[in-house]
Amino acid sequence: MNLLLAEVAQATQRLAAAGVPSPRFDAEELAAFVHGVKRGELHHVKDADFDARYWEAVARREAREPLQHITGRAFFRYLELQVGPGVFVPRPETESVVDWAIQAVRAMDVVEPLIVDLCTGSGAIALAMAQEVPRSRVHAVELSEDALRWTRKNAEGSRVTVHQGDALEALPELDGQVDLVISNPPYIPLTEWEYVAPEARDHDPEMALFSGEDGLDTIRGIERTAHRLLRPGGIVVVEHADTQGGQVPWIFAEELGWADAADHPDLNKRPRFATARKARP
Repeated sequence: MNLLLAEVAQATQRLAAAGVPSPRFDAEELAAFVHGVKRGELHHVKDADFDARYWEAVARREAREPLQHITGRAFFRYLELQVGPGVFVPRPETESVVDWAIQAVRAMDVVEPLIVDLCTGSGAIALAMAQEVPRSRVHAVELSEDALRWTRKNAEGSRVTVHQGDALEALPELDGQVDLVISNPPYIPLTEWEYVAPEARDHDPEMALFSGEDGLDTIRGIERTAHRLLRPGGIVVVEHADTQGGQVPWIFAEELGWADAADHPDLNKRPRFATARKARP
């Protein structure tokens, strides 16, 4: 075992003791970042090349600063995104939401599908849709100036059009034309603040996390926006907390002009996102 791997083993123990959910992965990822190699190449780092700044990075993670803030990058599907203070760090569970949406758009057999991502944050969802749905036209909406700085960095050179605006009033010029509306909105109830992981509670922007007493205020607003934007037969896809699986599909009620409202599980079989189709006249 080389020096770096020995230090990674110690770092893993420190991170585990601090309650970090994935201590070994994070210890290795930090080592790879500091030394400019891939995780699978750590054993190639010579003892003489060990960089003591590794322990500075470990101390930051030990204090529950998000791994992605330390490295400045987050991986999402086939993307490497720039992230940091002021923007919500994309989570792996959202990848299953995007996967469902991609399949739904492909099944529409629309030549140039029009897609809107509300509450885009880093732009992860919008960029994944643009990358994996050829010839799609993707619009990403974000209200926060701080988050928009990251959105624009990530969207530079892509086919995603970025807009600053409130998701509940967004893009009236596209009313009745959109094929798919997708969102990972804030959905944590204000009453659950103390139960949120420190990485999110202390570092993600509050406006990306919390939404009213039951966590559903923004989703209720997105229901109205999606119905306005979508063409008849268009689809809305909204992520929610696994504890809200029995509630969110009811927001997209038949009497409000929706059909086929349903919930879907993530890879851990927990209810993770709801979908509905705008009813035809």
